[in-house]
Amino acid sequence: MTSASASGSAASESAASSSAASESAGHGDASYAAAGVDTAAGDRAVELMKASVARTHGPDVLGGVGGFAGLFDASALTGYRRPLLATSTDGVGTKIALALAVDKHDTIGQDLVAMVVDDIVVVGAKPLFMTDYIATGKVHPERIATLVAGVARACEATGTALVGGETAEHPGLMAPDDYDIAGAAVGVVEADAVLGPESVQHGDVVVAIASSGLHSNGFSLVRHILEKRGLAYTDASDELGGVVGEVLLEPTRLYTAPLLRVIEQLPGSIHALSHVTGGGIAANLARVLPRGAWVELDRSTWSPQPVFRTLAEWGGLQLAETESTWNLGVGFFAIVAADAASSVTHALEAAGLPAWVAGRVSTASHDLTGFEQGAKGVDGGAVRLVSSYAE
Repeated sequence: MTSASASGSAASESAASSSAASESAGHGDASYAAAGVDTAAGDRAVELMKASVARTHGPDVLGGVGGFAGLFDASALTGYRRPLLATSTDGVGTKIALALAVDKHDTIGQDLVAMVVDDIVVVGAKPLFMTDYIATGKVHPERIATLVAGVARACEATGTALVGGETAEHPGLMAPDDYDIAGAAVGVVEADAVLGPESVQHGDVVVAIASSGLHSNGFSLVRHILEKRGLAYTDASDELGGVVGEVLLEPTRLYTAPLLRVIEQLPGSIHALSHVTGGGIAANLARVLPRGAWVELDRSTWSPQPVFRTLAEWGGLQLAETESTWNLGVGFFAIVAADAASSVTHALEAAGLPAWVAGRVSTASHDLTGFEQGAKGVDGGAVRLVSSYAE
């Protein structure tokens, strides 16, 4: 089934499919419905999500819900001297298993937007529009609408138009209650305003920005720990402070809008940004450092949230052993000019993002034994964590 500008639905083609299914209803297993595809449920999901999707549409979005393709008016780009388009795609991963276990699906959409849009802001780009894709064994209209409503709310918060989507029903390939969700977004940045390793200098300060918890990475380890401990997602835990699955579903913090405001308020102060996702703390920071640069991150400048400490204890792990899997309380890094560190930190705090100085960039000759160097194909700088976490 295809849907386009309605995000996460079985819209455009589903009407024709429904008609075809009706016509073939008397032909036994020849019908689409008999094959396990419920086009009427897809149409119902579209109706339920229309209002939330429409709230992300400004005058730049043309057409309405249900077309084959979403249209976005790019006339504003003519005001750029040299506009560069930035794009990113991602999913939520195995965090979905927790949502399914406790039947809570209203935060997964925010996780998706954060994973996609917060990657775009890393280069200093403003997100323009996003599309999503939901694959499921069986379309449950209310659940699909809840997922997309979460996507839409997060798109609103980040200034991103939700212009298209697709829900694909895969009977026989996926269990009826299973689903996966992914998305892609496009943003724009002026060529001479791109953030990245090329702008990083010796003496720059590394500002850490707090996470809201696990975000959407490292849940395979989480699930392994819970399984070994014999805990179900629906169990209550005094250590975690609630039902296991609900506590661990704390949505990923959205950084895009506050970061863009700080970039605008303090032009030239931020040289690079890093989104701490898969690969952990050191690797993601190393990706945005120039080759030859290194940073020692001081663990004593922050205290990982209780959720990390509890899970590590349950797994018989030291916190340092999880640094390549979990963010341990740092969701983003900003590498800033030394004379702007205080201003940037205060601006981030004012924008609702707790932030602190965690290290400094050096290009001096240094023994890099024990450092994490580059990551994900990037021949970048080197990072290691030192000292012990604050209590």
